[in-house]
Amino acid sequence: MSHQPHEGRVVLTRSVALAASVAAAWGGFLLFLQFGAADGLDVMDILRSALIFASTFWLAWGAAQALAGLTTRPPVQPRVTGPIRARTAILIPVYNEDPVATFARIAAMDASLKSTGFRDLFHFAILSDTRDEGVAQKERHWFLRLLSETGAEGRIFYRRRQSNKGRKAGNIEDFIKRAGGAYDFAIILDADSLMEGATMVEMVRRMEAAPDVGLLQTLPKIIHARSRFGRAMQFSASFYTPIFCRGLAMMQGRTGPFWGHNAIVRVRAFAESCGLPELSGKPPFGGHILSHDYVEAALLARAGWTVRVDDDIEGSFEEGPENIVDHAKRDRRWCQGNLQHSRLLLAPGLKMWSRFVFLQGILAYISPVFWLAFLLASIAAPLFAPPVDYFPVDYWPFPVLPVSQTSKALGLAVGVVGLLFVPKLLILLDAGLRGRTRGFGGFLRSAKSVVSELVFSSITAPIFLMYQTRSVLQVLRGADGGWPAQTRGDGTLSLADAWAASHWIVTAGAAGLGLAQWLSPALVPWLLPVALPMVIAPLLISWSSRPSRTATFTTPTERQSAAVMHLQHLILDRWQGMEAPDEPDLPDPAVTHA
Repeated sequence: MSHQPHEGRVVLTRSVALAASVAAAWGGFLLFLQFGAADGLDVMDILRSALIFASTFWLAWGAAQALAGLTTRPPVQPRVTGPIRARTAILIPVYNEDPVATFARIAAMDASLKSTGFRDLFHFAILSDTRDEGVAQKERHWFLRLLSETGAEGRIFYRRRQSNKGRKAGNIEDFIKRAGGAYDFAIILDADSLMEGATMVEMVRRMEAAPDVGLLQTLPKIIHARSRFGRAMQFSASFYTPIFCRGLAMMQGRTGPFWGHNAIVRVRAFAESCGLPELSGKPPFGGHILSHDYVEAALLARAGWTVRVDDDIEGSFEEGPENIVDHAKRDRRWCQGNLQHSRLLLAPGLKMWSRFVFLQGILAYISPVFWLAFLLASIAAPLFAPPVDYFPVDYWPFPVLPVSQTSKALGLAVGVVGLLFVPKLLILLDAGLRGRTRGFGGFLRSAKSVVSELVFSSITAPIFLMYQTRSVLQVLRGADGGWPAQTRGDGTLSLADAWAASHWIVTAGAAGLGLAQWLSPALVPWLLPVALPMVIAPLLISWSSRPSRTATFTTPTERQSAAVMHLQHLILDRWQGMEAPDEPDLPDPAVTHA
């Protein structure tokens, strides 16, 4: 059996986190209600207080997760120490990707597996959903290069589906149905994933030692970021995310997460439990389930399998977007998928925590809408405020002024900022005390990176708020975002490109400031930290997409590349500029097995 936190401790952690989050939200609600009622309570004061409650709850929940991660440590998981016996398929779904970069990663992982002595037990399956015929031809050609380089014919397979029904989830389901019976486990990767051979072996060891585990999720670290935005995200993922992930593991217990990649599944459990329905109606709320990973984790848990995240496993990597616009495009698909989960909240047989995970995913995208609605309601509040009677006492010659509630507004602002900043500062302190900052260049450089990230995330937050709000509104009005191909490589954006992608944000920010100046001039200073980044959004987007040339945001993998990263660089450098084998009439190879 797997070593999970005691069920009572998991329930206690959940309960404390939920109670603390509700208490913080209720405190914010009361503070703002008292502030708004100083000149007479009206409907807009109640609405704004309710929006503060919802928004503060979500911030407090994130802070509680960080605190849970800071106060717990991963349990020691059982593992097989002798030879492993299981056969494992490594699945790489691709969709209009650069085959040179993708196949170079596969060649590097294969070479890394060779050094473990267990390479013959691992097979790679490249599952292509590519629709572009030119890219598909390159895939077939570079597949031959991959086979000739690795000598792995019979262990590395390629097939391209004629129809990409079900997108990525359907691609994997197709493989499980056709070839899953040949394997005990399947490691699911993305096209930009990279994993050490020793990490794959360790994952198999842990799965063999825990027959109740249906899925084991690793915590992938972002690598190869070059832009200012990309390196800030890379630092955040390496420095903060392990702590948040530890808290998540503590709260989820046996009903853990699946993020769709860099995880290992028990093929039999996945085949028996994870058949996805096609939802009735048209997209965005009907059709194929986009955020399939959350649903597959919930279905495994419903069938009695443990879904676990082991945040102590190293050697698991992925790449991220290099600019805000590409991040927003990817986020649009996630938004649609998460809101689609509203159709599944009452699905029969699901664990209560799985339902709560769906709700969390929905709140992650609805919360920015609450904040924007609060700002708009605050601007419009003077239109609904009752007239103030400064002479309520007959024949009294002096005005009676309302009691100032500014201290309550300041207290609320400090509380909100604290929920955002304090967890990250505590993570910095914890990293310094435990020596984790050494991998990031020492405590002082880590502190500089943390402060820089706090400033950067604060400035760009209004831009993300607008993109996420637009995504939510697009889904609610019935617009299907589809499944666009990921943008890889250099993400530098010119000022013209940035303007084309964000001019509407500029207009919204300027309009908000203008309305505030007209209706509520006292609100303008409070609104500037939000509206000003919106007005200069094109400058921020273009500037942050450019290459970073400072030591800020240094991560351990930048200071010393993992072995598989070094292998990938060597192979990619050799392949770039080479001609692929010239086989224009090569048929699509099917996935077959030795």
